[in-house]
Amino acid sequence: MTVACGIAMCVRVKGVIQMQITDIRIRSVEKEGKMKAVVSITIDDEFVVHDIKIIEGEKGMFIAMPSRKAADGEYRDIAHPINTATRERLQSMILSKYQESLEE
Repeated sequence: MTVACGIAMCVRVKGVIQMQITDIRIRSVEKEGKMKAVVSITIDDEFVVHDIKIIEGEKGMFIAMPSRKAADGEYRDIAHPINTATRERLQSMILSKYQESLEE
């Protein structure tokens, strides 16, 4: 469940607030292509995750978590939510902030 925490998103697990997304920074990508922006999020004013990408796919916008190329040539996330609900909440917040940035 997501609860209101000022401008931040809080994630509530078993009645305890686990984390807050306290800042979202959007850097638009100028070149043409599917990648529209690169995002950094701050968690609890203490931990930052950089290089989250906003991608325009066939079914709409989505986020791609930071990744690196493994020895086998495949890309693997280096930081990511561990459940679908958290990923969906994070994606919703980031895409909302991205839309706001387009309207400025």
